[in-house]
Amino acid sequence: MATFSTRFLGCKVSFADARAIRERLLADGHTEVAEGGDIQVVNTCCVTHEAVSKSRQAAARAARSARSVYVTGCASSLEGAFGGSAPNVVVTGRTGDEAAAFVANDVGAIGCVNADHRLDRVRAFVKIQDGCSFSCAFCVIPLVRGATRSRTADAVLSDVRRRVAQGHREIVLTGINLGCFRDREAGYSLARLVREVGATPGLERLRLSSIEVNHVNDELVRALRETPTVSRHLHVPLQSGDDRVLTAMGRRYTAATYLRRLEPLADFNLTADVIVGFPAEDEAAFGSTRSVLAAAGVTKVHVFPYSPRPGTVTAADDPVPAAVKKRRSAVLREESHEACLQRWRSKLGTVDEVLVDRPGRGYGDDYSPWSVDPAAPVGELVRVRAVGVEDDGILGAA
Repeated sequence: MATFSTRFLGCKVSFADARAIRERLLADGHTEVAEGGDIQVVNTCCVTHEAVSKSRQAAARAARSARSVYVTGCASSLEGAFGGSAPNVVVTGRTGDEAAAFVANDVGAIGCVNADHRLDRVRAFVKIQDGCSFSCAFCVIPLVRGATRSRTADAVLSDVRRRVAQGHREIVLTGINLGCFRDREAGYSLARLVREVGATPGLERLRLSSIEVNHVNDELVRALRETPTVSRHLHVPLQSGDDRVLTAMGRRYTAATYLRRLEPLADFNLTADVIVGFPAEDEAAFGSTRSVLAAAGVTKVHVFPYSPRPGTVTAADDPVPAAVKKRRSAVLREESHEACLQRWRSKLGTVDEVLVDRPGRGYGDDYSPWSVDPAAPVGELVRVRAVGVEDDGILGAA
């Protein structure tokens, strides 16, 4: 029997992949520890140079105390990213289910056990799709994860039922490009899958991890609105609000399209990703991004300073000075924080159901963060009234 720990860097897909590795090792009879362990898994990210650097640092730290370190995830497929690593570091070059199978098989099983009692029973991330067949100029993900491919609807629905039976209150559907989900043989689009997952007996709340605006069509909007368990939150990457920059990025929409497609969801809590300092971005383009975010009513913005990625169209192009990227990033983060505060203030006096995911903290239906009674049981939905706004969320009282 080995002790093990897992760590992930990056997006919710990376988190879901790390959880899959964790559950394989638990099912094989190994013992999880909070930190350290004989076996340490680092599920990596490569979306920016900084993400790769942090992934290397995490692997190096793990190597100092572990018998074996398994480097999985996106950055593990980048040639030379982990060159010079310690002898006990295994760079798998694998993502998703392939990574979980590789680690489990290499570590070996000591027997099949019922590990359900060791599961986090708050929310479960269910991956429905992996890979991407589009080629944005800045993005390395298609190179490391391959073309888009979907699980069958039957496999997804079975997984959801299993998670709900285990006691998970919330399901988050994840994927690299969720809108590309298709099960043509069974006649499923993402919208139909949302409706059927949302109707799972016992499920309290359903969310999508992220969706490209191209896939926010009338059918999906109806499914989101008509499925009672769907959380009123949607994360829709923008990347830029300037059409010239969007074209240079290889994105497949205009700023006007972004606004038009999100208009029917104006009451949702909308969040987004933005890249600042892309090679084609000047001050006017940056101003357009700020304007589009405000017009769309976006609250939380995940800001990424542009970082050239190997193998991409813009790998050798990085003319915007680091100081300019830093300044623009700070501006967007400040405006994002103010937008969040405004939304939280609008809830004062209202009542919401908060899913408590750690002592004293949780998320409301629209994914707004709340402070609640520290005695509220983790994993429970509690009804609270908004009585104040703090710098990091809404203050709730029973």
